[in-house]
Amino acid sequence: MLNERDRLVQSGFEGFMTVRELRESSLSEVPDSAGVYAVLRDSGEPPVFLGRSAGGLFKGRDPTAPVADLAGAWVPEGRLLYVGKAGRSEGAATLRKRLRSYLEFGAGRPVGHWGGRFIWQLADADELVVCWRPTGDEEPRDVERLMLAEFRREHGQLPFANLQK
Repeated sequence: MLNERDRLVQSGFEGFMTVRELRESSLSEVPDSAGVYAVLRDSGEPPVFLGRSAGGLFKGRDPTAPVADLAGAWVPEGRLLYVGKAGRSEGAATLRKRLRSYLEFGAGRPVGHWGGRFIWQLADADELVVCWRPTGDEEPRDVERLMLAEFRREHGQLPFANLQK
């Protein structure tokens, strides 16, 4: 059976860079096109949750979640932590722009990227792996929905940081 990372590779995902590497590269490798992206955690060790989010306040909202909520959302056997989308129905956002705002939010800047905020309460957030796939003619929202539905079928819940019900 293929693990989640291998499945992503077979599905055309590329990049597989840590959050730290992406910040250092200024996201130069990320395509300026519509697509989907995923955040993975390679470590099989139990997560360490921070009591305070590294994410920035946006419009006065604190992204910090109670540690009990984080623990309840954790998928022990899942390496895929978050799936996001960029482009088409999202307006002018591209993978590069969307990931830039996501990483800026995680660095504490007041950026409007509320989705996936649980990521920024993981002690090893800088070591998480980000990959992406341009969607071409496919609608990014449709690809994201299919990925989330497949994860839910396999694990009985959404990935850790995908909070929509």
